[in-house]
Amino acid sequence: MAEPAGQVFRPHVGVHLILVQDGKVLLLQRANTGFADGYWSVPGGCLDEGESLPAGAAREALEELGVVIDKDDLVFAHACHHADPDGQARLGMFFTASQWSGEPVNAEPHKCARIAWFDPANLPQQIVTYVRAGIQAYRTGRTFSLDGWPE
Repeated sequence: MAEPAGQVFRPHVGVHLILVQDGKVLLLQRANTGFADGYWSVPGGCLDEGESLPAGAAREALEELGVVIDKDDLVFAHACHHADPDGQARLGMFFTASQWSGEPVNAEPHKCARIAWFDPANLPQQIVTYVRAGIQAYRTGRTFSLDGWPE
């Protein structure tokens, strides 16, 4: 994975939302995307060119859940530097929000089989590994984790 000397490495950046209501975290089950289909994840996706991290997280909330979150209401929660099974290095930036407008729904049924609220201490077995790491780190107050890197 090492870049030749003189080349700058720019990893993929993902924006993710840890939305908690009544002590439960909102997860969606991925489908038809080609990445981790069948596994649970938090709402989120790729940061777009020229987009700030909070703006990207707010956009993903609207696209995936149909809820409106003001980017100023988003709070940085966690960063996970993860290596996917395909060897792609990525940065996952997790945000929380204490308020939003609308009731979360599956706004992308072509990419998501269903959404559900889970006890963060009892997450589903089939969950994207870096998402599990991000939620667990958030619960314990850690702001950084690694996932998928060799020891």
